[in-house]
Amino acid sequence: MSSPLPPGTILQHMYFKERLRYLKPGSFIEIGTGHGILSRVLLEQGWQGVGYDLNERSLAIASQINQPYIKSGQYNIQCKDWLHSQPLHTVDMVISCMVLEHFNEADEKRYFDQCREFLNPQGTAVLFVPSSPNNWGIEDEIAGHYRRYTFERLHNRLNEFGWKIEHIAGLTYPLSNLLLPISNFLVNRAESRKKVLDMQARTVASGDRDVQFKTTFPSVLNLLLNEYTLTPFHLLQKLNRRHPNSLVTYVEAKAT
Repeated sequence: MSSPLPPGTILQHMYFKERLRYLKPGSFIEIGTGHGILSRVLLEQGWQGVGYDLNERSLAIASQINQPYIKSGQYNIQCKDWLHSQPLHTVDMVISCMVLEHFNEADEKRYFDQCREFLNPQGTAVLFVPSSPNNWGIEDEIAGHYRRYTFERLHNRLNEFGWKIEHIAGLTYPLSNLLLPISNFLVNRAESRKKVLDMQARTVASGDRDVQFKTTFPSVLNLLLNEYTLTPFHLLQKLNRRHPNSLVTYVEAKAT
């Protein structure tokens, strides 16, 4: 039995799967694919794509998790810097989860310039980013974050870069907020040493973390951490999708 995902991740995936109902399966690129969990959501829905990451160990896990899709030619992984790559072909979706906050302002702009180059004319950029700056904490510091976002900043920055937000929603409220003190304690105990690393090293390490009861859980907890048991919290996150204290924001945007 595989280990369960963190509750916040499960809630994000539940929302994303609902949004995918409005998008015809096509091709995608995931930036900062980590262990390939989000790519797998797309692959299971009939999409095909490529995952980019700078962490070789993370990509080894992503390869293992998505091996059937790699063997079938539906998925491929690349250990390279997408931000400075040239497109060989265009795709229908460029997606990233907890990536944009790792870029300084110049690279934040470059990210969207790259999205424009890699996307089909009607393609969609999908983002999951940390939000609620008032909740800045130890996890932001050890992961190499430059910022947490607000709805206003996302609208302003994307408009500045020539993008229009088609859909935006705050996610994981209130469950992640209730669990935040425990999360901060676990991260501080397990990973506070990472604060001495430079921003690039913290960024590379952020996709391959092992914090018991934060990023990894015993298999027996599949009984508690699954989409069925978390359905009430999924309904709550949808009801509170405009809440300013949501710890994650989901965005769909198109180039103008």
